[in-house]
Amino acid sequence: MKYHLLLIAMLFSAVTATFGQFGQVPAPAEIVTSPVTRTIALKNANIIPSPGQMIEKGTVVIKDGLILAVGKDVKIPIDAKVIDADSMYVYAGFIDGLSHVGIPAPQNNQGQGGFGAQAQRGQTQSQPQIDRGNPSNEVAGILPERSVETVVKMDDKSVADLRKLGFTAAHVVPRGNMLPGKGAIVLLNEKSPYLRKDASFFSQLQGSGRMYPSTVIAVMSKYRELYKQAEQAKMHEAMFAKSPKGMERPNYSPTLQAFYPVIDKKQTVFFNAEDVLSIYRVFTLQKDLGFSMVLANVKQGWDHADAIKSKGIPVILSLDLPEEPKTSENAQANNPNGRTPGRLVADRNDQSNSEDAKREEPKEKVAADPEKEKLEARRKEEMKKYLAQAGVFEKKGIEFGLATTDADSKNIQGNLRKMIENGLTEKAALAALTTTPAKMLGLSDVLGTIEKGKIGNLVVTSKPYFDEKAKVKYVIVDGQLFEYEDEPAAPANRGRRPTGGGTN
Repeated sequence: MKYHLLLIAMLFSAVTATFGQFGQVPAPAEIVTSPVTRTIALKNANIIPSPGQMIEKGTVVIKDGLILAVGKDVKIPIDAKVIDADSMYVYAGFIDGLSHVGIPAPQNNQGQGGFGAQAQRGQTQSQPQIDRGNPSNEVAGILPERSVETVVKMDDKSVADLRKLGFTAAHVVPRGNMLPGKGAIVLLNEKSPYLRKDASFFSQLQGSGRMYPSTVIAVMSKYRELYKQAEQAKMHEAMFAKSPKGMERPNYSPTLQAFYPVIDKKQTVFFNAEDVLSIYRVFTLQKDLGFSMVLANVKQGWDHADAIKSKGIPVILSLDLPEEPKTSENAQANNPNGRTPGRLVADRNDQSNSEDAKREEPKEKVAADPEKEKLEARRKEEMKKYLAQAGVFEKKGIEFGLATTDADSKNIQGNLRKMIENGLTEKAALAALTTTPAKMLGLSDVLGTIEKGKIGNLVVTSKPYFDEKAKVKYVIVDGQLFEYEDEPAAPANRGRRPTGGGTN
């Protein structure tokens, strides 16, 4: 027995020493445990039930996936898993207004719609040349009848990445071309994720590459054609159902039938319109056809702000912000001595050889390029408009949600802070993550605020969410708890065993 214990101790020491060569073993980013109880209580927390409200030292109880109680004097059930959230902040779970979360990005041999490269070129190995002027709907990316649930994978890494930021629900739409399919409301957990299927009619001004419709103008023409055909087909079906005698049997096209809820204004068109020209063209289509619409994934909408306000069209702004362009001012900030890269290298290599270093400095200044300066000024102005757009919309009274469609999850919190630094209030930013998308998606009865009877979706942070040092500690999705630990600090010397631990 003593021999066995000695052997185990030796093995443990060897494993520990091995890991010590590479630093500490990192803590898991996300901890998911099988629940012993379906009741969770967060106590002593700063609770933000809705934007602009605060309950200090409050308690939230979730039971069987629903919020059971919230307030200061809340009785905690005896079977609850109690989390002491002292000094932490509790928000309603965030809602992604337009997302591709859970949908793997197309591979190099696939198009946006997920079709093979050969089909995109207009042919397959087993089929003759496809008529590029009149391709099938599937090849052209015209699939409005397709449900997003056929392509979503809830075990995709993007789901966990978005959840770790505090998002608990998402309006997920398919990838594709002109009409990729219908969107769905998805809860970002591991069980029964679909809150509402076929929740939206997703549209884009995205052509089909080398076949019709390939251009934006062709897409608009095809959109009108399909819409008008759907109106006629719907009328034909209704007349046939009422009195079929002497009438030709309807075609019952799934593609055209997908338009019926839109024609009846029972389903909203979420139209991807990123830039100024796209928004103008989408406005034109909407005016001609009369469907209900949300402008989605908007990146450059500031010139249309007044029109958006007057039309009362809901908006979902993109969380994808461009990187700040490098300017001469940036270069000066990074190089305060005004030295060229060659001069800096010379200084580092041999600071004592000042005479040689001086010879590397230009003898006369290069004349300023007026065109380059104008371009730089224009880029700076455009960047300011990007960053200030959300604040401008808020000041004009335009409600908006936020979309992660093109955004890198690593940049989302930073981009939110940039919006706030450039005029957006924290209250409006929180509304764009909670109450506004809930309203746009018809989910205000179940999501968006912390109230009794709503779905148990919460995010718990160490500091106010928009604080640069805030960290997400817990996320609860439909009563399922996800816990996040700080990763240990990297050891100063990889070759030596760390002498102490720490967290970022």
